[in-house]
Amino acid sequence: MKNFFSLRMLDYFRRLFAMLGVDYPVMRRILQVKLTMDQRRVPTIFEQSKTKEGNQFIKSLGLYAFYGLILIPFIVFGDYYLFQMSLVFSMMMFILMTTMIADFSAVLLDVRDKNILNTKPVNQRTVSMAKVVHVCIYMTQVTGAFAVVPLLVGLFVNGVLFTVIFLIEILLTGMLIVVLTALIYIFILRFFDGERLKDVINYVQILLSVGIVAGYQVLVRVFDFSGLNIEFTFQWWHLLLPPIWYSAPFEWILNGNPAGYIVAYSILSVVVPIVAIIIYSRLVPSFEQNLQKLLQYSGDNKRRAHRVDRFFAKIVCKSKEERTFYRFSALMMKQEREFKLKVYPSLGFAFVFPFIFLFNEISRNGFGGLPGSKYFLTIYFGNIMIPAVVHMLKFSSNYKGAWIFRATPMRDESIFYRAALKAFLTKLYLPLMLVLSVFFLSMFSFRIVPDLLVILVTGVLHALLSYKLLNNQTYPFSRSFEFASDMDTAKNIILMIIVGLFGGIHYLATLLPYGVLGYLVLVIIAAMISWKHVFSIKEKKAQAGQS
Repeated sequence: MKNFFSLRMLDYFRRLFAMLGVDYPVMRRILQVKLTMDQRRVPTIFEQSKTKEGNQFIKSLGLYAFYGLILIPFIVFGDYYLFQMSLVFSMMMFILMTTMIADFSAVLLDVRDKNILNTKPVNQRTVSMAKVVHVCIYMTQVTGAFAVVPLLVGLFVNGVLFTVIFLIEILLTGMLIVVLTALIYIFILRFFDGERLKDVINYVQILLSVGIVAGYQVLVRVFDFSGLNIEFTFQWWHLLLPPIWYSAPFEWILNGNPAGYIVAYSILSVVVPIVAIIIYSRLVPSFEQNLQKLLQYSGDNKRRAHRVDRFFAKIVCKSKEERTFYRFSALMMKQEREFKLKVYPSLGFAFVFPFIFLFNEISRNGFGGLPGSKYFLTIYFGNIMIPAVVHMLKFSSNYKGAWIFRATPMRDESIFYRAALKAFLTKLYLPLMLVLSVFFLSMFSFRIVPDLLVILVTGVLHALLSYKLLNNQTYPFSRSFEFASDMDTAKNIILMIIVGLFGGIHYLATLLPYGVLGYLVLVIIAAMISWKHVFSIKEKKAQAGQS
């Protein structure tokens, strides 16, 4: 196996590990195996990539180095360090902690090696230290890649002292992130089961995907505020904001600001990570014991969720058979983690993008001009995700079970398609639009209620068109995710243009007296006709490419 550079550096501390009661040769061999496996693991940030050859971890470090470029403007912004470095550490903590949870949970939560190591003459202290060192190596590499360019820029622009402080604060931030991540896991495992923890990890992976894209969109527009005067008024609750802790030493040492709250922040930046590590070390035995829950399957049937599904099934489905497949589709969307990992980021983009396009208008004219404007039409950007999600209804990690569709004693196969699309509309699309509508109603007043109904019905119509173009000949959840990226680009572009056409017609309707109400009637009729046409009764037949 490869003799990694990190292991060669670790050799210099061999005596220190021996003093701590660690069998260093055994720990080194364990780390060598773990680092080799890291090279073969595909990071979340490359989850959507078609090409997975080569060392994906090294490639991800290059990408994190590129992401680190977003910190540079805030480092050279000026000399009000409490403000600019708070932004730097806010972004750094978000990226590193979400990455830690999304990509390296396999280290903190690894229980597979217990079956091997527990049968060998390896003491528990050596195994625990190997896990801790593995985490530290990973965080050092990711944090180093993310911060190397900002550190160099800080060295040339702000001098050596700034760089030394920055480096120390980065190390303290990394310590705090590792401990916070572990404490989150300890808390979840203490009160919940392993399945709930896996769900949390899944949602953080989704947050990482959405946060990177949406965060850059927001940051591009932040510079519109560069002309504003920056003032800071101390409030007690600021003590709960770690990014301010880590920015305070810059203000104290470089700007010579000895204010009491600056000193308090600086002390917290050092004391809290150390205290957190002490607490974590005391909780490690309990953590290792609770990790066994990951090997247990939760038998909780979540009766309340099932009652909600049955309630919606009775409302939107006519026949008993269709209600059965509706509940099946709802369960697939809710329980398949790979499906959620690929679909929920699109839902996140659909939620964020309407607000991003409102941002410039609010920055120019404030909220006062919104109620009488037509900027509520930006909510149409929430419908752009519909084709991508409808396309994903074909795929499942358990696609080999699709034989059940052909084995069912029903001639009308349109039941399968109707149930799946209804489950998408009621379980994913409708909640998203309801939440967006609440925000938009608070900004634009209740006068836009008819407009929101139009947007909702056009979303249903758009889902029908997407299903007709993309999924018409494929059973739901019947194909492998390996083919999920094979989406017809031309059809996807057409469907995105259709969203723009709906929005354009809606805008023209707002210029006419009672135009929105008339347009609402038209799209309802169109949706009813389209629904019958798309899901006309079809004889069940063998379908190519199902498995």
